[in-house]
Amino acid sequence: MPPILNAQKISRRFGAEPLFEGISFAVHDGDRIGLIGPNGAGKSTLLAVLGSELEPDEGEIAFRKRASVGYVRQISEFAPGATVRGVIEAAMARAAVPEREREQRLRETLGRAGFAENPTDGVAMNAEAASLSGGWRKRLAIAQALVIQPDLLLLDEPTNHLDIEGIEWLESLLQTANFAFIVISHDRYFLESVAAEIVELNRIYADGLLRVQGSYSKFLEAREAWVEWQQRAQEALRNRVRTEIEWLRRGPKARATKARARIHAANAMIAQLAESESRSRTATAGISFDATDRQSRRLIEMDGVSVTLGGREILRNVSFALNKGMKLGLVGRNGSGKTTLLRAMTGEIPVSAGNVIRAPSLRIVYFSQMRELDASLTLRRALAPHSDSVVYQDRVLHVASYASRFLFTGEQLNQPVGRLSGGERARVLIARLMLQPADVLILDEPTNDLDIPTLEILEEALLEFSGALVLVTHDRYLLDRVTNAVLGLDGQGSAELFADYMQWEQWRAERDEPGRGDEEKKDRQPAEQVSAPKSARKKLSYLEQREYDSIEERIDAADASLRAARERLEDPAVVIDANALTEALVKMEAAQSEHDAVYQRWAELTEKIGG
Repeated sequence: MPPILNAQKISRRFGAEPLFEGISFAVHDGDRIGLIGPNGAGKSTLLAVLGSELEPDEGEIAFRKRASVGYVRQISEFAPGATVRGVIEAAMARAAVPEREREQRLRETLGRAGFAENPTDGVAMNAEAASLSGGWRKRLAIAQALVIQPDLLLLDEPTNHLDIEGIEWLESLLQTANFAFIVISHDRYFLESVAAEIVELNRIYADGLLRVQGSYSKFLEAREAWVEWQQRAQEALRNRVRTEIEWLRRGPKARATKARARIHAANAMIAQLAESESRSRTATAGISFDATDRQSRRLIEMDGVSVTLGGREILRNVSFALNKGMKLGLVGRNGSGKTTLLRAMTGEIPVSAGNVIRAPSLRIVYFSQMRELDASLTLRRALAPHSDSVVYQDRVLHVASYASRFLFTGEQLNQPVGRLSGGERARVLIARLMLQPADVLILDEPTNDLDIPTLEILEEALLEFSGALVLVTHDRYLLDRVTNAVLGLDGQGSAELFADYMQWEQWRAERDEPGRGDEEKKDRQPAEQVSAPKSARKKLSYLEQREYDSIEERIDAADASLRAARERLEDPAVVIDANALTEALVKMEAAQSEHDAVYQRWAELTEKIGG
């Protein structure tokens, strides 16, 4: 069967600059393609060209006869007044879906996306589409593309604005899809989960792209092999060019046919090397965050904090402490109160009950997901409001030099930031944050619109940051790699602390596992709906239960350690050796202290469960 889509030598320019040139590839039934590349490579433009939203400047695109293509844009917008049902009905009308099929197809498609007539959990079909949250608008946009039953689905950054549950829903949908798709994403876990082929759009490749069959991890291996091959090929070409230049310097007589041919070949080789080296040059953003020299350990403590907004209790009795060096991930579905918790931590909103205790003169730097940037400001004034210099790490830098760390050119300094791409605006905000030393760095969805190379640099910067970090992100790879604690919000006001992201994932899977007892089902209801007697309720937190499950092993280890220390102390050879005796006494004290602590903790946990 012919391919669904066949693109041949397509090019597209932005002004005088080419975004991509001479791109060719085909999409067949069942293809599951992840499209990646650095910001500015033209990924969204390429997808729009493939989806017939834009015309290529050069080249041709051929579609299989009667093939249908669905297209999910990066920004999901709907007309004022249009309902969820209305959006889907209009999509089916445009696709000329037979009338007799429409109602069933609408219900099936919206049901899979979480919409219902009278939902107990989700969104109603008669809700106004434009008033939905970003995550639900994205679900609706995907449903709008799916309802026409496309042969090929094009998705531009579909995980933006989805919470982790939404991303997992989309993963499941794409894993079982009976259509081909191309998805642009910088979410590496998502790519690993759904893509069977990776295409990187990048000027460093002679063909403009690198296409690798297999998962994202397989792509990384293949790209590393390509880089090594490219380096060897360039070195071999340099050696040949060096030889030809030496020959040219000897002044060969161009009258001879062979000499003329060699001169032409030498010039072509020199041009080939220059072009190869030009393509190979890549720049990366220089991201790092400065911590203050504050010595105090405890920075923020939340003690029994509750927050009520608009008559609704968003947070209830939340307690935890944020210490220096702590990298806390904040997780939970959209609307569970993550941003509210951040605003309560900073003092931006008052708490209804409890206390937020902040260290004196605490310096908090906050990256908001709202991305507050005055679109009319030039890049120069966005980075340096009052002069042409910035102070970074106690050094005065010209704004052009500082901007170049974030891959901005001198020509862009006088452009309004409103003309920058989403990824470029994100880099501007990060650049502004880096000018402020912080005790606590709060990042609310910083990864939206950032490409994978910039994400990797951001990860390293966060790992090196010596202050406290609070991170809200749907990027599970970033959460897993950077955080050393996770606070999970259950969407009903409560929060629970976990050792890492994977432990929270395990807890969530166990809690939501079908067939669980009535007790755990009640745990998922708001507190006022749970009527079980106190004695029947789970009294240990998830972390405490894990600790209790392994306490016997710790007791056995502490007993063994104390026994060994006592035997060492009773050894006649040790008793007569002053140095050995001193060392044995120190070890004995340490073993006794650990032994006492383990038994005390065992007693506390046993008492808590009434045992």
